[in-house]
Amino acid sequence: MFVALPGGDDRATGSGDDPSADAHEVAGAVERLADLWVGAAQEATVRFSPHQLRALRALERTPEVNVTGLAERMEIGLPTASRLCDRLEAAGMLERVLHPHSRREVQLRLTGQGRRALSDVARRRTQALAGVLAAMESAERSALIRGMKAFAAAQGEASHRAPHPP
Repeated sequence: MFVALPGGDDRATGSGDDPSADAHEVAGAVERLADLWVGAAQEATVRFSPHQLRALRALERTPEVNVTGLAERMEIGLPTASRLCDRLEAAGMLERVLHPHSRREVQLRLTGQGRRALSDVARRRTQALAGVLAAMESAERSALIRGMKAFAAAQGEASHRAPHPP
Protein backbone atom coordinates (compact mmCIF):
# COMPACT_ATOMS: atom_id res chain seq x y z
CA MET A 1 0.00 0.00 0.00
CA PHE A 2 1.34 3.45 -0.81
CA VAL A 3 0.45 6.28 1.52
CA ALA A 4 0.92 9.93 0.66
CA LEU A 5 2.71 11.54 3.57
CA PRO A 6 2.78 15.27 4.30
CA GLY A 7 5.38 17.01 2.19
CA GLY A 8 4.74 14.76 -0.81
CA ASP A 9 6.81 11.85 0.48
CA ASP A 10 5.19 8.63 -0.83
CA ARG A 11 6.44 5.56 0.97
CA ALA A 12 5.39 1.97 0.85
CA THR A 13 3.96 0.85 4.13
CA GLY A 14 3.71 -2.78 5.10
CA SER A 15 1.38 -4.26 7.66
CA GLY A 16 4.30 -5.09 9.90
CA ASP A 17 2.43 -8.05 11.38
CA ASP A 18 0.54 -9.56 8.47
CA PRO A 19 2.75 -11.40 5.97
CA SER A 20 -0.35 -12.26 3.89
CA ALA A 21 -1.18 -8.59 3.32
CA ASP A 22 2.45 -7.86 2.56
CA ALA A 23 2.52 -10.79 0.13
CA HIS A 24 -0.36 -9.22 -1.78
CA GLU A 25 1.57 -5.96 -2.14
CA VAL A 26 4.76 -7.74 -3.19
CA ALA A 27 2.83 -9.92 -5.67
CA GLY A 28 1.64 -6.82 -7.52
CA ALA A 29 5.16 -5.43 -7.75
CA VAL A 30 6.53 -8.81 -8.88
CA GLU A 31 3.93 -8.98 -11.66
CA ARG A 32 4.99 -5.56 -12.93
CA LEU A 33 8.65 -6.58 -12.71
CA ALA A 34 7.93 -9.82 -14.56
CA ASP A 35 6.14 -7.86 -17.30
CA LEU A 36 9.16 -5.57 -17.64
CA TRP A 37 11.54 -8.58 -17.62
CA VAL A 38 9.62 -10.56 -20.25
CA GLY A 39 8.95 -7.46 -22.36
CA ALA A 40 12.63 -6.56 -22.48
CA ALA A 41 13.51 -10.12 -23.51
CA GLN A 42 10.90 -10.02 -26.29
CA GLU A 43 12.53 -6.89 -27.72
CA ALA A 44 15.81 -8.75 -28.19
CA THR A 45 17.09 -9.56 -31.65
CA VAL A 46 16.23 -13.23 -31.13
CA ARG A 47 12.99 -14.02 -29.31
CA PHE A 48 12.89 -16.93 -26.92
CA SER A 49 10.08 -18.51 -24.98
CA PRO A 50 10.61 -18.30 -21.21
CA HIS A 51 11.35 -22.05 -21.25
CA GLN A 52 14.00 -21.66 -23.96
CA LEU A 53 15.60 -18.77 -22.11
CA ARG A 54 15.72 -20.80 -18.89
CA ALA A 55 17.43 -23.63 -20.77
CA LEU A 56 20.02 -21.32 -22.28
CA ARG A 57 20.70 -19.72 -18.90
CA ALA A 58 21.09 -23.18 -17.36
CA LEU A 59 23.59 -24.10 -20.07
CA GLU A 60 25.43 -20.85 -19.48
CA ARG A 61 25.75 -21.63 -15.75
CA THR A 62 26.55 -25.32 -16.26
CA PRO A 63 28.56 -25.71 -19.44
CA GLU A 64 28.82 -29.07 -21.15
CA VAL A 65 25.94 -30.69 -19.27
CA ASN A 66 24.03 -33.50 -20.96
CA VAL A 67 20.27 -33.53 -21.69
CA THR A 68 19.54 -35.50 -18.53
CA GLY A 69 21.44 -32.97 -16.43
CA LEU A 70 19.60 -30.09 -18.10
CA ALA A 71 16.24 -31.78 -17.46
CA GLU A 72 17.16 -32.18 -13.77
CA ARG A 73 18.31 -28.56 -13.43
CA MET A 74 15.14 -27.28 -15.06
CA GLU A 75 12.95 -29.83 -13.23
CA ILE A 76 11.32 -30.99 -16.47
CA GLY A 77 10.94 -34.39 -18.08
CA LEU A 78 13.65 -35.85 -20.28
CA PRO A 79 11.46 -35.87 -23.44
CA THR A 80 10.60 -32.19 -22.90
CA ALA A 81 14.26 -31.31 -22.42
CA SER A 82 15.23 -33.25 -25.53
CA ARG A 83 12.63 -31.45 -27.69
CA LEU A 84 13.70 -28.11 -26.21
CA CYS A 85 17.32 -28.85 -27.14
CA ASP A 86 16.26 -29.92 -30.64
CA ARG A 87 14.62 -26.52 -31.21
CA LEU A 88 17.55 -24.58 -29.74
CA GLU A 89 20.02 -26.58 -31.79
CA ALA A 90 18.00 -25.99 -34.98
CA ALA A 91 18.07 -22.25 -34.18
CA GLY A 92 21.87 -22.37 -33.81
CA MET A 93 21.86 -21.57 -30.09
CA LEU A 94 23.41 -24.80 -28.84
CA GLU A 95 25.35 -27.71 -30.18
CA ARG A 96 25.60 -31.33 -29.16
CA VAL A 97 29.13 -32.72 -28.95
CA LEU A 98 30.54 -36.07 -27.90
CA HIS A 99 31.99 -36.16 -24.40
CA PRO A 100 35.80 -36.26 -24.69
CA HIS A 101 36.09 -39.28 -22.34
CA SER A 102 32.85 -41.15 -23.00
CA ARG A 103 31.66 -41.82 -26.52
CA ARG A 104 28.22 -42.75 -25.18
CA GLU A 105 27.58 -39.34 -23.63
CA VAL A 106 26.60 -36.19 -25.52
CA GLN A 107 27.23 -32.78 -24.02
CA LEU A 108 25.32 -29.59 -24.71
CA ARG A 109 27.23 -26.37 -25.38
CA LEU A 110 26.11 -22.87 -26.11
CA THR A 111 27.24 -21.62 -29.50
CA GLY A 112 28.68 -18.16 -30.05
CA GLN A 113 25.30 -17.16 -31.44
CA GLY A 114 23.62 -18.48 -28.27
CA ARG A 115 25.98 -16.50 -26.06
CA ARG A 116 25.40 -13.32 -28.09
CA ALA A 117 21.63 -13.80 -27.88
CA LEU A 118 21.80 -14.25 -24.09
CA SER A 119 23.99 -11.17 -23.82
CA ASP A 120 21.48 -9.16 -25.87
CA VAL A 121 18.61 -10.25 -23.59
CA ALA A 122 20.64 -9.42 -20.46
CA ARG A 123 21.58 -5.98 -21.83
CA ARG A 124 17.98 -5.14 -22.71
CA ARG A 125 16.71 -6.32 -19.33
CA THR A 126 19.35 -4.27 -17.53
CA GLN A 127 18.44 -1.18 -19.55
CA ALA A 128 14.73 -1.60 -18.84
CA LEU A 129 15.35 -2.12 -15.14
CA ALA A 130 17.78 0.82 -14.98
CA GLY A 131 15.10 3.04 -16.52
CA VAL A 132 12.69 2.22 -13.72
CA LEU A 133 15.35 2.49 -11.02
CA ALA A 134 16.37 5.91 -12.35
CA ALA A 135 12.88 7.15 -11.55
CA MET A 136 13.36 6.20 -7.89
CA GLU A 137 15.08 8.23 -5.21
CA SER A 138 18.51 6.97 -4.14
CA ALA A 139 17.21 6.01 -0.69
CA GLU A 140 14.35 4.04 -2.29
CA ARG A 141 16.79 2.14 -4.51
CA SER A 142 18.98 1.37 -1.50
CA ALA A 143 15.96 0.15 0.46
CA LEU A 144 14.87 -2.00 -2.49
CA ILE A 145 18.33 -3.58 -2.75
CA ARG A 146 18.41 -4.29 0.99
CA GLY A 147 14.92 -5.77 0.80
CA MET A 148 15.78 -7.95 -2.20
CA LYS A 149 18.90 -9.25 -0.47
CA ALA A 150 16.88 -10.02 2.66
CA PHE A 151 14.23 -11.76 0.54
CA ALA A 152 16.86 -13.89 -1.21
CA ALA A 153 18.42 -14.86 2.12
CA ALA A 154 15.05 -15.72 3.67
CA GLN A 155 14.01 -17.69 0.61
CA GLY A 156 17.27 -19.63 0.71
CA GLU A 157 16.77 -20.42 4.38
CA ALA A 158 13.17 -21.49 3.79
CA SER A 159 14.18 -23.84 0.97
CA HIS A 160 16.80 -25.48 3.22
CA ARG A 161 14.19 -26.02 5.95
CA ALA A 162 11.58 -27.44 3.55
CA PRO A 163 11.34 -31.22 3.62
CA HIS A 164 12.92 -32.83 0.57
CA PRO A 165 11.49 -35.99 -0.96
CA PRO A 166 13.52 -39.15 -0.25
